[in-house]
Amino acid sequence: MFDCSNPASAPRVWEVGALCHAIGDALQARFNPVAVRGEISGFSRAASGHCYFNLKDAGGQIRCAMFRRNAEQMGFYPRDGELVEVRGRLGVYEQRGDLQLVVEQLQRAGQGAWFEQFLRLKAKLEAEGLFDTARKRPLSTMPRGIGVVTSLGAAALHDVVTALRRRVPHIPVVIVPALVQGAQAPQSLVDALQKMYQLAQSGQGQEGDLAQISPLIDCILLVRGGGSMEDLWAFNDEQLARTLVQSPVPLISGVGHETDFTIADFCADLRAPTPTAAAELVAQPRELWLGALDLLQDRLDNAVQRVLDRNAQRLDLAAQRLGRPSEQLSRNHLQLARQAQRLRHAMLFQLQRMTQNQQALQAQLPQSLQRRLEQQKQGLERMDLRLQLLDPRLVLQRGYALLTDTKGKPVTQVKQAPPGAALKAQLADGAVDVVVTQPRLL
Repeated sequence: MFDCSNPASAPRVWEVGALCHAIGDALQARFNPVAVRGEISGFSRAASGHCYFNLKDAGGQIRCAMFRRNAEQMGFYPRDGELVEVRGRLGVYEQRGDLQLVVEQLQRAGQGAWFEQFLRLKAKLEAEGLFDTARKRPLSTMPRGIGVVTSLGAAALHDVVTALRRRVPHIPVVIVPALVQGAQAPQSLVDALQKMYQLAQSGQGQEGDLAQISPLIDCILLVRGGGSMEDLWAFNDEQLARTLVQSPVPLISGVGHETDFTIADFCADLRAPTPTAAAELVAQPRELWLGALDLLQDRLDNAVQRVLDRNAQRLDLAAQRLGRPSEQLSRNHLQLARQAQRLRHAMLFQLQRMTQNQQALQAQLPQSLQRRLEQQKQGLERMDLRLQLLDPRLVLQRGYALLTDTKGKPVTQVKQAPPGAALKAQLADGAVDVVVTQPRLL
């Protein structure tokens, strides 16, 4: 304490703004520039392009701001739980008196403990098949009842109920409350889901808050509004994940905002980007169904009217036939007469065509015979010419001779005509006898 009676011992009285400014100057002189490593929490980007988040570790946290000019130079979109290194300047945000780190550079330094834990659990459950698309079930286009698991005080419940009341006020909604944030939230969500599963299987309410006859539930919504990774961490619980895949009916996860992903999203049959979107996925607008019913009613009316008209025409025709059988006989006689006439015309036409074909053949016969004779004569002449060309006498007339031995066998080689052999030479106009004196080889 200081002595008020002694002005010398009294501290200086500061204006609030001046004190904040002085603290900022002291931080500037003592620390800046500064580099800090920590996990991102509560990251958001304002419409102005500025980014705001907390940087934290096990020992503390500090508010950070990154203005648009520096934020545009980032090569990635930071997410809650990522471990990053930032460089910037410490200062005091004088409007609130908060310690603030103005970030000039931001880069990844690792995934962060929370995010690494998330990835390990995700990989484990995915390997066990909890995320397989083969087990995902389609949603009912017209559910008989909708179950909702969330906190009674959450804004997500209001959004879901508003959307369902607007789109499908005729479909009953069953709400099972649960904690959606904090250490007790995972077990609370598991208990609430198990109660909802019992309702979906039996259609009967439970004691206490659920002491009512419940409709058959065809789908379940697990919803919660947006928040940081820590706020949504209850939905990354392993026991909750295994409970989600046991749902007897299709289950939709609508947790956080569009950029938020939790283990519950992968285990659910379908993920919705927001709680409101989850409600809209199971709630086709009533006007749409009423319009479809009107269309079906019109089609049914038109179909019934067409059947009635067709049967009325058949009835009129049957009445006419029964009332005047003579007309039917007259029509039959007339039809037979037309058929007989068509048959006579067809026979006459066929006879005329056959006569014309016969006359044409008779006219073509002499010419065909003459052409055939000419062709055969030419063929004989060609064969005679070929025979003449093969006549050996033509060869003898060119100065050649045909040698034969005494037996009339042709001599074609020198060894067949030894010295002293008697041969006969056939010439073009006769034959001469010759005796071999001295054979010569070529």
